[in-house]
Parts: sequence; structure tokens; C-alpha cells
Amino acid sequence: MDWWVVGLRLMGLGWYVAACIILGVLGGLGLDKLVGLTPLFTLLGTVLGSVLAFWGLYKMVRPVIYGSKGLNGTENGRKR
Repeated sequence: MDWWVVGLRLMGLGWYVAACIILGVLGGLGLDKLVGLTPLFTLLGTVLGSVLAFWGLYKMVRPVIYGSKGLNGTENGRKR
């Protein structure tokens, strides 16, 4: 695999993480403005966006870590 393909994939993962966190913060800021509880929803949005970002990142990177072998020790539905 060429270095630029790896670079593009990593950049895509970075954009995914950034988008999740930014959307969480912006959603929290919007709810804070709507409700009037200034730091509460911004902090909750930041935490929720971060958790979703890293959970999604793990789900995307998991096939690279484990290869084609599933988490339960099977490969393509068959026991080894």
C-alpha cells in the first residue's frame, strides 16, 4: 500500500474524530443558549462527542488490529 493511501486513511480518521467533537460542542452550545444553563450542555456535548468519536474510531480500526479474525475466535464463521 502506498504511503499516500495510508495518509489519506489516517486523515479521514482524524476528520471523523474532529467532526464528532466539534458537533458535540456546537450542539451543547446551542442547547445552553436555548435553555440558559451555560456550562452544563457544553461540557456534556464535549464528553459525548469525545466518547462517540473514540468509540467510532475503535470500531473503524478494530479490523486492522484483529485482522479478519473475529472477537470470538472464529474466522469467516468457522472455528480454527
